[in-house]
Amino acid sequence: MAPKLPVTMAIRTLRQHDVPYVPHLYDWEPHGGTAASSRALGVDEHLVIKTLIFEDDRKQPLCILMHGDREVSAKNLARQLGVKTVAPCAPAVADKHSGYQVGGTSPFGLKRAMPVYMERSIAELPRLYINGGARGFLVELAPADLVRVLQPTPVDAATGA
Repeated sequence: MAPKLPVTMAIRTLRQHDVPYVPHLYDWEPHGGTAASSRALGVDEHLVIKTLIFEDDRKQPLCILMHGDREVSAKNLARQLGVKTVAPCAPAVADKHSGYQVGGTSPFGLKRAMPVYMERSIAELPRLYINGGARGFLVELAPADLVRVLQPTPVDAATGA
């Protein structure tokens, strides 16, 4: 029997917007990140999109989507947002803002409304893999659907290659 797929707020949001997606379950590894999930699914880590919860200098949360094989330059992101600083939230704070557990954070169905930013090149991918709202659960979908549902602001904040 196939494992039961979680029905998370992210999945409810995708269904509500008629987004076609392919669910992928894998064995989640603590601190494994996108390297572990891309290995488990046999896909390029560049196609696995991280959902990160940051805060600006006024402690306002924001969501940033980044390629799995890249890091967010907080300095570049702050400059593009016109704020002094941005930094990743502590895990407990990120959980509170998003309504998800770190390692299972999805940009779909966030508990608290917050601006969503996306590394510009994500829109050019053929397909992407992004968290479905639970650890060990990614959904595969078209970048155009992500853009349609989230309407993220494109940014150029990646470091690394």
